[in-house]
Amino acid sequence: MKHTIRVITAIIIVSTIALIIGCERTITMEKAPLDYVESELAKLAPVSLTTDLSYLPAEEVQVIKLLVKAGQLMDKAFLRQVSQDNVAIKKALSKDGQTAYGDLFNIMFGPWNRLDEHHAFLNETEKPKGAGFYPADMTETEFHQWLTDHPEDTQAFEHTFTIISRDGKDLKAIPYSEYFKAELKPAAKLLREAAELTSDKTLAVYLRSRAASFESNDYYQSDMDWMDLAGDIEIVIGPYEVYEDGLFGYKAAFESFLCVVDHNESDNLKKIGDVLDDLERALPIADKHKNFERGSESPFKVVNEIFAAGDTKAGVQTLAFNLPNDERVREAKGSKKVMLKNVMEAKYDKILTSICDIVLEKEAKSHLAFDSYFKHILMHEVSHGLGPGTIEKDGKTTTVNRELKDLYSTIEEAKADVLGMYTCELLIDKNIFPRDMRNSLYETNLGGMFRSIRFGIGEAHGGGVAIQMNYYLDKGAVKVDNDGKFRVNKRLYKKAVKSLAKKLLIIEAEGDYEAAKKLVEKYVVVRPEVQTALDMLNDVPVDIRPSYPIERELN
Repeated sequence: MKHTIRVITAIIIVSTIALIIGCERTITMEKAPLDYVESELAKLAPVSLTTDLSYLPAEEVQVIKLLVKAGQLMDKAFLRQVSQDNVAIKKALSKDGQTAYGDLFNIMFGPWNRLDEHHAFLNETEKPKGAGFYPADMTETEFHQWLTDHPEDTQAFEHTFTIISRDGKDLKAIPYSEYFKAELKPAAKLLREAAELTSDKTLAVYLRSRAASFESNDYYQSDMDWMDLAGDIEIVIGPYEVYEDGLFGYKAAFESFLCVVDHNESDNLKKIGDVLDDLERALPIADKHKNFERGSESPFKVVNEIFAAGDTKAGVQTLAFNLPNDERVREAKGSKKVMLKNVMEAKYDKILTSICDIVLEKEAKSHLAFDSYFKHILMHEVSHGLGPGTIEKDGKTTTVNRELKDLYSTIEEAKADVLGMYTCELLIDKNIFPRDMRNSLYETNLGGMFRSIRFGIGEAHGGGVAIQMNYYLDKGAVKVDNDGKFRVNKRLYKKAVKSLAKKLLIIEAEGDYEAAKKLVEKYVVVRPEVQTALDMLNDVPVDIRPSYPIERELN
């Protein structure tokens, strides 16, 4: 859904601000029309995210407040990762008095609208593909040429936790621990204070090791410790996802999730962890491409989010996450799937049901169910841990993300979505999921795709959904009636899910960048019939805009 900013109102604000990195910058801003900004804010339904904390001991509530403060520092670090100008722009906006612009800037973590293909609502500058991880004027050719001329820099330049900066005419890699010291040093202090207070030994171990990671730039041990969290508080904090790096997909963005565990719901999902090898074995690819080396520990957590920060809070709100991303940890211990139940419920109630009322034909929308929505998201996260990870290409050991580069995130999100559907069917067959879930699985999935694609196909998730939507249309799994309403053919849908899963898995297994490129070029588009349906959704919120009562208690 594209809302191009056609008119820029020239309101100039000049502000010279001393940035954290020590230089002076002059920021000149041009604003999009106020009605555009207000209409974008109206697309986000306000939601207060909290849960019952009354049963927690007083010291654990204090731990939570310390962790909120640490998370707020991730907001500051991520703001700088998005753009080196962001700190100056934010300060200028704070003096401006027109809160709508500041509100949208804070939601998007910068002057580019993440709901509108990154169109600028402040200034007319295009967002650099490499965000703030690289010099804004650096090209891919310059990066590769530097490594050709300086092969000894390859590891540092491609490292997940370094910023690439200019040093005169040269390029250099700066570790996060140095570049973001102003945020990470006080964050480490807060984590250690929380570790001293908590009675949860597993949490204390993680917080101390993560504090050490902020100082050493080595996150392996703290990722291992995070896998062992077993108490009421679920916290992940640090640099993880690489979506913000649209240039190479190398650099991880800072984020934080702070949640309270729903132990009853979590216990209900343990059966899935017992059949992960069966799910891997059932993948529709040759056995040589299957990955049985990843660790067998794969905890499932159902939680309620009480605070989020950084990358995960920018624009569209995350429903679930599957971490860590470090293949060494996945092979040693597996990965943890964390389902944000209160976020899912908010999106289902406020957005998905309204979308389906409009775009699905009458019979299809009668089959919607939150349980199918919840379980597909669960299996999406599980599926990130299925299939190829470390692979062999041209006689060398490498990883899928390194070979697919800028296309990896889109292909991986599509794979996880498609395998989510594929594995739901397998678990129904195993009587782990109820058999009557088939009555709602495909219709709910189709409605969910419309929800996701509204965010734009420029993002990894939206692009991955576009691949699915167009593939299923081509295969006859999804049909459009004469009145523009969508319906499913369940038999063909199931068949198309399997064939697309195979296609995506082979691309990853072979690290085939050219095949990924062809798939993206063919399918990452919004076709006319889909656009017509999207145009009917203008009055339905695109996503939620969370507020966190626990954060207000700090003020």
